[in-house]
Amino acid sequence: MAPSPIPLAQRLRAGDPRAVARAISLMEEGGSAAAALHAAILPATGRALTIGFTGPPGAGKSTLVDAFVAELRKSGRTVGVVAVDPSSPLSGGAVLGDRIRMGRHTDDPGVFIRSIASRGHLGGLSRSIHHVVDVLDAAGRDAIVIETVGAGQSEVEIVDVAAVRIVVNAPGLGDDVQAIKAGILEIASILVVNKADLPLAPRTVRQLKAMLSLRREGEADVPVLETIASEDRGVAELLAAVDACATLRPEDAAARRRTRIRRLVAEGAAGEMRRRILAWDDAAFLETLARAARGEIDIDTAARAAMEAQAGGVPPPVAVPQKADRRAG
Repeated sequence: MAPSPIPLAQRLRAGDPRAVARAISLMEEGGSAAAALHAAILPATGRALTIGFTGPPGAGKSTLVDAFVAELRKSGRTVGVVAVDPSSPLSGGAVLGDRIRMGRHTDDPGVFIRSIASRGHLGGLSRSIHHVVDVLDAAGRDAIVIETVGAGQSEVEIVDVAAVRIVVNAPGLGDDVQAIKAGILEIASILVVNKADLPLAPRTVRQLKAMLSLRREGEADVPVLETIASEDRGVAELLAAVDACATLRPEDAAARRRTRIRRLVAEGAAGEMRRRILAWDDAAFLETLARAARGEIDIDTAARAAMEAQAGGVPPPVAVPQKADRRAG
């Protein structure tokens, strides 16, 4: 019998950093122990402010996150940082180390930093990111900062995790074109032009504001801020903008939480169905696969039939394309 998740959940909710570290490791591993722990801590979540930093490589996200965390600490808030890094091709773990990039916070008990590997997951994040954020939330952190991989055109998944999304740009990187191609402009709560001391910064600000004007009415009111993260300049203004964006009516916050839980359930259902179908060797299903291979039914129809059968329902009728009558004409 698997050990009860309650003792670990209790230590976690008390803020024990070792329990936090252990819980995050469990969430990355996945499986029944992670699922049980997540269920145990879920009622204690929903209080923390979640802030996502995304944008193309070279924009200075890590430096800005480091400065932003320092500003949060000045305001008296405890912080959890999740830095999603590319996976090592050898170990599968995170390539970059959290302590390397945010060394000044290492000895601060008010800051918990964890690097997790993307493990090839698209969207700039990791499959376990929702659960890791919930761990830090249940542990009582006031703010949770998520930094994406910085893969460029696959960063929009941050909208499912973070209440406030900060898209970081830098002059001279072609960020305006990159933002349009990636679709990340549409999910931004705040746009930041970092390295604002560079000559092309004013032009980048103008370009971003011009692109915002093309958004639908009510969506164009997104602040465009300038920062020089290496000098901590503009970071206080960024925190003020984040706090302004984070003000939600209770009913809006509840609706956002329901949407997030719905997405988690949908993601879990998709994963479970995939595992079942990959391991399924039922004769009727194998015949369905054979018919799909022969082109008698399309893949979507085969998938629907498989899901219905797995759910215990009646498979939908499968229409077999009629072959042309060779005698016709």
